[in-house]
Amino acid sequence: MKVPVVVMRGGTSKGVFLNFEHMPSNRSLWEDFLLDVMGSPDRRQIDGLGGANSLTSKAAIIKKSESPEFDVEYTFAQISIDNQMVDFKGNCGNISSAVGPYAIEHGLVPAKEPVTTVRIFNTNTQKLIIAEVEVENGQVKKEGSCSIPGVPGKGSPIYLSFTRAEGAVTGKLFPTGNPIDMIKTKDRLIQVSIIDVANPLVFVRAQDIGLNGSELPTDYSQEKLNELEEIRSIAAEMCQFSDKKSATVKSPAVPKMTLIAPPMDYVDLNGSERKASEMDLMIRMMSMQKPHQALAITGAICATAGAYLQETILSEMVNIKQEIFRLAHPAGIMETKVDFLAGHIRAIKVVRTARIILEGYVYTKKNYELSYQLA
Repeated sequence: MKVPVVVMRGGTSKGVFLNFEHMPSNRSLWEDFLLDVMGSPDRRQIDGLGGANSLTSKAAIIKKSESPEFDVEYTFAQISIDNQMVDFKGNCGNISSAVGPYAIEHGLVPAKEPVTTVRIFNTNTQKLIIAEVEVENGQVKKEGSCSIPGVPGKGSPIYLSFTRAEGAVTGKLFPTGNPIDMIKTKDRLIQVSIIDVANPLVFVRAQDIGLNGSELPTDYSQEKLNELEEIRSIAAEMCQFSDKKSATVKSPAVPKMTLIAPPMDYVDLNGSERKASEMDLMIRMMSMQKPHQALAITGAICATAGAYLQETILSEMVNIKQEIFRLAHPAGIMETKVDFLAGHIRAIKVVRTARIILEGYVYTKKNYELSYQLA
């Protein structure tokens, strides 16, 4: 069977975008359907649209909202490459940046020049994301001067505001109730901060596990990756997502393992020299048990909030007072902007680019009862 599909890049991620009406009418079939579309489980995803990388094995399901408070509703799916599972627990900020352009181009939101504001309700986190998308001649503007680390070329800027993002998945700012927890692994006892803002992350000082924080994705040994996953699995149990023995399979995407370190000079993936004076924090994330090539937007949002909160390992590491927070990741430096109201964070904003790569049909191997009839 064939199903309408759009392939889009959003920030440093790429995924398939599907209209809610084109999904299986039985929600219990969504997992099998998305695995079919992406060609999982298979390390190469050779028989589907997946790109054999966690950053390109993602899906967004979009529908026009019936609520007057939102324009569209968006469900994010992280499709496992190796396992027969799809994780709907958290959101992806990079993929979120393509939701506004998709909604405008497909008539779900009227285009208004020069900027169309799209109010996005993320069903995974039950949170509002506001996208500001530039429009020209009734269509999403394709060209621009905005560049982001990890993506070649330039494009039109898309501004994303994550509002009241605390407790996105667990319902709590600190899922354990503590800004700092002690975790005991088989080799060591370490401090962590588990914070849930836009997505739940478990933060670890790089030096506490024998790293310096400037590592690039190819610099981690398998032994070190296993240790990081052990820490993340313990944190998953503390968040009540899964028991620690099953976390890699049952909750592989959240909480996200994140290493932090003080500013330092380093060379990024593009060979560019980055100076300590250009950043406020060094950050390295894991994505589905592999080193992230850049930095997840939800990771940047959560790290920014953690830096402004009291008594976290982030706030102990940096003394941040300005509105702009600079995070140094493997592909470069990302900036976030904090919007304060009465001394509290009201929203955190980032800038991204996005574009449609392909629009057409995907052919599945199995038949699914869909919510529509294709002419």
